[in-house]
Amino acid sequence: MTEETTPGTTTVSPDVLIAIARLEALKVPGVHQLAPIPGGVNRLFRKGANEGVQIEISDGVVDVDLYVVLENNVNLRRVSREIQKVVARAITDMVGMTVGRIDIHIEDIYYPKG
Repeated sequence: MTEETTPGTTTVSPDVLIAIARLEALKVPGVHQLAPIPGGVNRLFRKGANEGVQIEISDGVVDVDLYVVLENNVNLRRVSREIQKVVARAITDMVGMTVGRIDIHIEDIYYPKG
């Protein structure tokens, strides 16, 4: 079966990429929540600071920074690698864009009270 091509373009808002990265990261076991980005200042093409996700798009390549709070009883490296894997797969599968890098910033560890 061949794909038909229709003239025109598809534009994906950076907010869509932020939502994908955010939702996929939160699904990973061991992630408690996303953390606000320190400083929170966004430059052009960098959005999502208040959501714990910062993206930069350059020449069709998406770079992602995720700021996370992890659970206290997890392997930090393993959880970070899993976040990178699922976010990269989701962006590639859902949007068809190339992922350059996904940097994980562990901002805190969650310890339940009690």
